[in-house]
Amino acid sequence: MNDIAIRHDTQRQRFDTEVEGHVAHLEYRLKGDVLVITHTEVPESIGGRGIAGKLVRTAVEYARDAGLKVAPVCSYSAEWMERHPEYAGLRA
Repeated sequence: MNDIAIRHDTQRQRFDTEVEGHVAHLEYRLKGDVLVITHTEVPESIGGRGIAGKLVRTAVEYARDAGLKVAPVCSYSAEWMERHPEYAGLRA
């Protein structure tokens, strides 16, 4: 699923993508210089394809590029960051 397009909606503070008519998204909030990931959701019908991981990676890389730290509050994002120690320095 490397070819899925992730959109960043700064007004709604979320990253999302549409796959086969289903929308998957990651919600965050900015708290000072910290991007707090609050929720990641992928519909079951399109699950198991790495979409949630791509959403989290996109959010974490956005935070890095913007000079922000990341607080992975939702359980999926916290587990993802544990599995990707190359991003450990971004943890708030």
